[in-house]
Amino acid sequence: MAISELYTPKQVQVLKTLRRTDWRLLINYGAVRSGKTVVDNDAFLMELRRVRQVADKLGVKEPMYILAGYSSKSLQNNVLQELTNKYDINFQFDKHNSFTLFGVKIVQTFTGSIAGLGAIRGMTSFGAYINEASLANEEVFNEILNRCSAQGARIICDTNPDVPTHYLKASYIDNDDPKAGIVSFHFTIDDNTFLPPQYVEHQKAGTPSGVFYDRAILGLWVSGEGMVYKDFNKDEMIIPRAQLPADLTYYAGVDWGYEHKGTIVVMADDRVGNTYLIEEHTRQFEEIDYWVEIAKDIQHRYGRNVKFWADSARPEHVARFQREGLKAFNAKKSVLSGIESVAKCMKQGHFFVIKEAIDAFLDEIYQYVWDEATGLPVKLNDDVMDALRYAVYNTHERLKARTIKKPKGLRG
Repeated sequence: MAISELYTPKQVQVLKTLRRTDWRLLINYGAVRSGKTVVDNDAFLMELRRVRQVADKLGVKEPMYILAGYSSKSLQNNVLQELTNKYDINFQFDKHNSFTLFGVKIVQTFTGSIAGLGAIRGMTSFGAYINEASLANEEVFNEILNRCSAQGARIICDTNPDVPTHYLKASYIDNDDPKAGIVSFHFTIDDNTFLPPQYVEHQKAGTPSGVFYDRAILGLWVSGEGMVYKDFNKDEMIIPRAQLPADLTYYAGVDWGYEHKGTIVVMADDRVGNTYLIEEHTRQFEEIDYWVEIAKDIQHRYGRNVKFWADSARPEHVARFQREGLKAFNAKKSVLSGIESVAKCMKQGHFFVIKEAIDAFLDEIYQYVWDEATGLPVKLNDDVMDALRYAVYNTHERLKARTIKKPKGLRG
């Protein structure tokens, strides 16, 4: 079988780099589903065989190697399960979650918090594979590099891009000093020639404009600039209540407030994938009793099964809603993931706002802009935007988790 049947041209470039001896750190970064992790998983196995050969020459009986990822779950999903599926490898873990492969002891550590230091502190490693490197705590990332001090130790990483000021970009990818021994490869979605053309077309058409497209499709390290919801079109997306269809599924988002505005938005999804903002209740200087009455009225009109996805910053308010018989839940508040969930609806032409329902929505959406320094929206007059994000993200992501599986044949 020809290598072109197994790997894309960009992946072949990466594998050829493994034969070189002039680097210490290899970083594959770029677009989602571009083939970064697939080639790094195979490079990981190749590196283990190389480490075993180096250890034999040095007379080291059990060389150690670091396998790092954001969490136990992400390492299992992105690396270990993929290798099991592809090569039928049966990993045998000891009580410390380590395992041995090709005569090399692999020590797992999790980079999502400073606690990841504990698993590797004091060890001498012959190399490391860091999955989702941009998510790694910087101190843990640096410690991994420091632990790789055995002769011939090398580190391989894969990552999606983040803000241009991220330490991985600024300190490593942009470091062109030959003495640093850093090699990097930039992947776009078009680099994955194994993806079905229709899939790529759908991804490009359905990914929100701006920072999300630049990162997910083009693989660029960019900050957002200007308006967050670039695909919002007032002329097409503001509709009269008379155009609202029947047979809808209702849910709500809640952003608590007092000194700043509080908001409850009522959302509805139809059977063909459209999402509607059908009510907005925004007020300042109101106590929890007011919001309970608003929520009860919503429940009375739209049914007892309406879920209220609420800001977890005020647990006493969430608890009050629950005591009042309202189906209130702490919302997952991931800012970028939540924005992307809403922005995809807009990009795909599936987001609508009932004209008679809105109060502060239009004022906020045009003032909802990126902070280029942080890569997040400016925290100012964003109460409706937060409530909207809580409602849509928590409802749609749960539906997606129950219904969508990875398409067969996708490599990346």
